[in-house]
Amino acid sequence: MKAQELHGHLDALLLAVLEQGALHGYAIIEALRARSDGSLDLPTGTIYPALRRLERAGHVASTWSTVSGRERRTYELTDPGRQALAGERAGWREFQLTVGRFLGPDNPPTPA
Repeated sequence: MKAQELHGHLDALLLAVLEQGALHGYAIIEALRARSDGSLDLPTGTIYPALRRLERAGHVASTWSTVSGRERRTYELTDPGRQALAGERAGWREFQLTVGRFLGPDNPPTPA
């Protein structure tokens, strides 16, 4: 799945990954890949700008640490980020319900 196909949903996915706990950037990419069974294999050039945007919005906070001699930035969900995630989930449920009325298996095409 390409980053462009996720337009409007990437921030929510990142918040959901961080709901499990603080992670450094590459671990976030790995978590997206693992939870999507490999469908979300997004480049760093997509993930890091989104994380910076979420940080500017106050939805995530970051800290620098050194692990095995390497500097890593670790991201953590904030309380406003948890609230934003709850809003994203509510919006997603509404979106699924509405689109499902057209594309769901229980909605065959109407005769012309």
